[in-house]
Amino acid sequence: MTLASISAEFADLAWGPHMLVLLVGGGLFFILYSRFIPFRYLGHAVAIVRGKHPDKGAVGHISHAGALSSAMAGTVGMGNIGSVAVAIVVGGPGAIFWMWISAIVGMATKFFTCTLAIMYRGKDENGQVQGGPMYIITQGLGKKWHFLAVFFCVVGLVGNFPLFNTNQLVQILKEWLIIKPGFYGEDQPTFWLDLSMGIVVMFLVASVILGGIKRIARVASSVVPTMILLYMSCAFYVIATHIEEIPGYFSLIVEQAFSLNSVGGGILGTMLIGIRRAAFSNEAGIGTEVMAHGSAKTSEPVKEGLVAMLGPAIDTLLVCTATAMIILISGVWQTTDVSGVSLSARAFESTMPGVGPYLLIICVFFFSISTIFTQAFYGGQCFSFLFGAKRVKYYQYFFLLAILFAATATLDEIVNIIDGAYALMAIPTMVSALLLAPKVKAAADDYFARLNKR
Repeated sequence: MTLASISAEFADLAWGPHMLVLLVGGGLFFILYSRFIPFRYLGHAVAIVRGKHPDKGAVGHISHAGALSSAMAGTVGMGNIGSVAVAIVVGGPGAIFWMWISAIVGMATKFFTCTLAIMYRGKDENGQVQGGPMYIITQGLGKKWHFLAVFFCVVGLVGNFPLFNTNQLVQILKEWLIIKPGFYGEDQPTFWLDLSMGIVVMFLVASVILGGIKRIARVASSVVPTMILLYMSCAFYVIATHIEEIPGYFSLIVEQAFSLNSVGGGILGTMLIGIRRAAFSNEAGIGTEVMAHGSAKTSEPVKEGLVAMLGPAIDTLLVCTATAMIILISGVWQTTDVSGVSLSARAFESTMPGVGPYLLIICVFFFSISTIFTQAFYGGQCFSFLFGAKRVKYYQYFFLLAILFAATATLDEIVNIIDGAYALMAIPTMVSALLLAPKVKAAADDYFARLNKR
């Protein structure tokens, strides 16, 4: 058996119908249990990000905006570009509809999980305040649930390796900057070329991640909003120049979502593919983003829950939809056998001839690098919980070496390894959030009551 076949079986087993119940069913429970209250305060959430409701004397490491930017750096990446392409190739256009559904329920999930991230923060051996599912479990559920926290961290070490983003970054740089211009033959072996590019990425990442979450947040706050603006500008141009086709593609997405003959294997198959790709894109319920929001400088847990809710709306409903429209408009998804970022690049080439692929390369570079930065922090948090903060440098070295593996591995191997790990991470994250939901609801009722009295 090959690594690709083993990883495929692992991912398929992890992403069975039970994940549909856990992630979508859990998200629907959070929506109904909260009586839609968080959704009614989206404007307030934006005001918090803009700094209009500061917390004086609050503990934490980064601002609300910094926490959102760090979390967005971990989600707005190749999941929005390469993963959307994978969803369309594997599940057809209908998979996008289920990505939307996952994002909507994911907003409620993030409200609950990231409110808990502030309510149940812990301290590492250096006395630094930290947050994440492992602290929610140990602080909120007690010692008898400690095994669940350990389980999350063990699979989190794998799930946060920089595999997908590194692989896709190397792929697009190699294809469009080296092979297509004729600097390297298309039929020549590319292992050493991939490895060389991986080494460059490794040293670039090392220059940032060794500086900790504050440096990561500072870089993310500068890079992520600008890259989202550039990427969305490209998407708006493509959509505006094909505006008459857009209603038809939205109809196609909805129609294929409920088609018994979809390429994803019927309604359930397409639904699972969409949920799987959305989880990789916005990470709602997975638990990684909880660690970024757990570092926010605030004394009001509900505030951070509201800020976190904005993530899936920006990530999936906005950026992923933009990618899907570009791919569908181009038509290349029906005429080529490539997948991932290579398909997205060809879609950009078709819809924005000449300049499109190179604008995409700029976005991919910064999206990928910023995501890798954030993944290093997430994995480091898991390692610190298991082995102590003073030893985290050993994980960082191993993390950097994983970049070299990702640069030379195949897309199928990478996707399946990460997908399987993400599914396993969701189990402790969602179980703890569901068990502690009454605590969040009580905090939310109190916060909104005080807010409405002002």
